[in-house]
Amino acid sequence: MYSQLQEAFRYLESLKLTQPQTGIILGTGLGNLVHQIDIEKEVLYADIPHFVESTVESHKGYLIFGKLNGRQVVVMSGRFHFYEGYTMQQITFPIRVMKMLGINELLVSNACGALNLGYEAASLMLINDHINFLPTNPLVGPNLNEMGPRFPDMSCPYSPLINDKLKDIALKHKIRLHEGVYAAWIGPSLETRAEYRFLRMAGADVVGMSTVPEVIVANHMSLPVAGISVVTDICNPDKLEPLSIDILLSNASKAEKDLTRLFSDLMLEL
Repeated sequence: MYSQLQEAFRYLESLKLTQPQTGIILGTGLGNLVHQIDIEKEVLYADIPHFVESTVESHKGYLIFGKLNGRQVVVMSGRFHFYEGYTMQQITFPIRVMKMLGINELLVSNACGALNLGYEAASLMLINDHINFLPTNPLVGPNLNEMGPRFPDMSCPYSPLINDKLKDIALKHKIRLHEGVYAAWIGPSLETRAEYRFLRMAGADVVGMSTVPEVIVANHMSLPVAGISVVTDICNPDKLEPLSIDILLSNASKAEKDLTRLFSDLMLEL
């Protein structure tokens, strides 16, 4: 895989783009942050060697280079999921490439369902830990010794320093920012009532279908990470009703303004 990473890196390097300082992954329904970026270049995933393409309708499929609030960023407008049929290595390939391009930290966003009944739809949760319920790990297989150790530590996968900055920004702008544990579930079917009960007993506050593979790989490369989940629905097993993607996207859109403010203001603090 390392030779493939080098090939993708060399292609992007050949475009003579300004070196990014921060990497950002935009989750389902959260693409409007792009409108705040002074864009230098949009690169189709299809044009980058060994990148796969997102098959999810709400994920665009561009690697965007530019400035956000004065800081050089590279943004994944559209991410990959295990449920799309991709391997963990394909899902996390862009994170390794962004690290090779020179980013100093990774910011991740996602849409999720709230298991914690104290949360509200269209609210935000700062991730302080996660539980991996996906059936495998992106580090399974031969270790990429050039990028990290065989057994990376995961005692603190989300940067307390960046998290504190995000909490201060939320307080300043009176944005309600919950803090809790994210559980990664395989999908694409939503969970059953029994599964929601199980996840709550396991200690998760929200559940989604992404994020954890990217965070594991970032930690493997000693890349600081912060993640924010956008709550699109409340997963109360005792009052569960059928849910449509339109409702999820609508709630994601309502919360997107606050997420954009948090990420944009954070650029001034990094």
